[in-house]
Amino acid sequence: MIAGGFVDAGATVYVSSRSAEACDTVAAELSETGVCVSVPADLSTEAGCRTLADEMIRRVDRLDVLVNNAGNTWGAPLEEFGDAAWDRVLSLNVKGVFHTTKFLLPLLEAAAGEDDPARVINIGSIDGIHVPVLETYSYSASKAAVHQLTRHLAKKLAPRITVNAIAPGPFQSKMMAATLDAFGQEIAAGAPMKRIGRPDDMAGAAIFLASPAGAYLTGVILPVDGGIATVG
Repeated sequence: MIAGGFVDAGATVYVSSRSAEACDTVAAELSETGVCVSVPADLSTEAGCRTLADEMIRRVDRLDVLVNNAGNTWGAPLEEFGDAAWDRVLSLNVKGVFHTTKFLLPLLEAAAGEDDPARVINIGSIDGIHVPVLETYSYSASKAAVHQLTRHLAKKLAPRITVNAIAPGPFQSKMMAATLDAFGQEIAAGAPMKRIGRPDDMAGAAIFLASPAGAYLTGVILPVDGGIATVG
């Protein structure tokens, strides 16, 4: 949704995913309306984050916007929630955000102007703001960590780079597909805005943060959730 919004807005977009096939498919689809390039990488390891950064440094001399969107989840009853449920989720959702940003700093610095900072946009979740219904302990903890990491990096990297987070509610993403198939009507009915998020809602929030209108915002956690985080 975010990549498509940036492509439609005229940006040259590089997408990354652990799955080269998925990455290539998205890039090909979005290239029908603009410029989108596939750069596969496994961002769950520090080495994979470095590989992505090295490849980007080889391809471009500046990076105006970095969107840290790669994420994973795990659901299981409390009694069955073991180390694997924590290691897999935290490695990608938190450490991946940190290492990717760290290694891409030279390109972000190269794009930063005096009145137009480079942008980092992290994707958190409303599950890092309120207590989720499902037993996704490591996921909700990881997203709360992303929100705090966003604030920490925002302080460190200002004024040349802004760091903000979007905290999505329910959207028709691959991760949410099964939940929405089973409970989508109930979730929409419980939201103050009475619907599930649409692609333009997510793309618009990211483009706002990347635009001149967002140049004075940093350390912000922006819920894009139809008001769900305000009611429970």
